[in-house]
Amino acid sequence: MSRTFPTDFAWGVATSAHQIEGAFTADGRGPSVWDHHRTRTGETAAVANDHYHRYEEDLDLLVALGIRHYRLSIAWPRILPTGTGAVNAAGLGFYDRLIDACLARGIRPHVTLYHWDHPQALEERYGGFRSRRMADDLADYATVVVRHLGDRVTDWFTLNEIACVTNHSYTVGPPSIGTHAPAVQVGSQQAIHQTIHHALLAHGRMTQAIRAATPRPCRVALVDNTAATVPLTETPADIAAARAAFPSAWLNGLLLWPVLTGRWSPAWEAAAGAAGTLPIVEPGDFAVIHQPLDALGLNVYSGTVVRAADTPSGFQELPFPAAYPRLAMPWLRLVPEAMYWLPRFLREAAAFRGDLVITENGCAAEDELTPQGEVLDLDRIHYLRQHLGQLHRAVAEGYPVRGYFLWSFLDNFEWSWGFAKRFGIVWTSFGTQERIPKASARWYAEVIRANGVV
Repeated sequence: MSRTFPTDFAWGVATSAHQIEGAFTADGRGPSVWDHHRTRTGETAAVANDHYHRYEEDLDLLVALGIRHYRLSIAWPRILPTGTGAVNAAGLGFYDRLIDACLARGIRPHVTLYHWDHPQALEERYGGFRSRRMADDLADYATVVVRHLGDRVTDWFTLNEIACVTNHSYTVGPPSIGTHAPAVQVGSQQAIHQTIHHALLAHGRMTQAIRAATPRPCRVALVDNTAATVPLTETPADIAAARAAFPSAWLNGLLLWPVLTGRWSPAWEAAAGAAGTLPIVEPGDFAVIHQPLDALGLNVYSGTVVRAADTPSGFQELPFPAAYPRLAMPWLRLVPEAMYWLPRFLREAAAFRGDLVITENGCAAEDELTPQGEVLDLDRIHYLRQHLGQLHRAVAEGYPVRGYFLWSFLDNFEWSWGFAKRFGIVWTSFGTQERIPKASARWYAEVIRANGVV
């Protein structure tokens, strides 16, 4: 059976600035919350992939692999070193060169404005996402970048994975070593939900700012790691149960619902209201958050399996057995069906009918160099093939997924894990900065050439 995609389907790869650029102190860059964050390994991204100095060779490698869409991010501390105030011209200059180099090679840049690395100065000044001021400062930052690069960039993402810079970064109890930067104790679940609300406000204000600042027509989207619910069996009862579970799964009802519908999901609101954890909302907030979007970016790695049950909710989320297959992260269970059911339930449960883009999908694997200098990551290829098969099913049934960005292009700084986890399809030796395309890179190049699952 042929599993080809529409002729205009966008195949790409993704990275983020902090994870690959290095050059911490180059050209006036200010410190970010991640610069001195304590990782599990004690490592920082001070050099990382040295992409700041090696971007030309990295883009040449994209061309060699046939990749023509590249999702990258801008480092806020390079543009406004203390978060506000005078613009750092040298920082903008780097992104001028990077964007121009992409376009010269026929690579379309898709730019994320905020991928977890806000200036440390804002955390010290008013507490980062603990304050509503972050929304205004992110909007001002977006205005600077879009005015400068918007003559060449037409695809913008506001924030990447709000849950990770709020729910995973601010804690009720003392932060653990695996907590994301800035790793600050806020004292209550309500306070954590408040940081999510402030980040949602930032998304809305950034969307408004992008549309006001762009010198040419553009597309604006949010990137969310939405929780995917997958029915245990494709029977009417289990499908209905998984659909019913979707609005209240993880943070969907608090985070995604206001963006798509202008209010929390009723199920989440009822549960949070009973627990006393609803965030404080000011008049007009939901109108700001609920901005028209050109697309929704989805970071899909795993999912939750659900079945019908004789419970008040009518469903049960099932635990994974100890021996259930997973890749090289504790949370990375192999649930490729999430690629199908997430687009479907966004339409059926959230009534979203806009375009979708898979902005991240990939896995960490226990990669090793062979004596011949190869990386034979057959496990990654298996993971990707299964997920693309389910994505093809969604597209074939008419769900409007327009593109796919594999995470990640390069092995890089994996946040709190330092360099211990490798997600790339290109091996990086962090001592020598040698790049070696893995077997998965060659496989993905064939996917792109064939425009289908191979």
